[in-house]
Amino acid sequence: MKKYSEEFKREAVRMALEGEMSQTRVARDLGININTLANWIKAAKVNRGGEVRETLEAENRRLRRELAIVTEERDIVKKAIGIFSKGLR
Repeated sequence: MKKYSEEFKREAVRMALEGEMSQTRVARDLGININTLANWIKAAKVNRGGEVRETLEAENRRLRRELAIVTEERDIVKKAIGIFSKGLR
């Protein structure tokens, strides 16, 4: 079983919660298992106590960014469907 430094774990957790990448992408880019990263995130939330709120706010910001992207993608698909369906009439 590979051992990771505390600094590496903290940075991975920070990237997963505050970055623009998904947790899956962070884990893949760092060469770690997604479950390992999830466990580090859980441990960080428990260990931080008062900092949990800050972590949740960072996660909320990340989720809002992701929602905006998905909403934009959905709108693009709707417009494309409208354009292509006009040609079928």
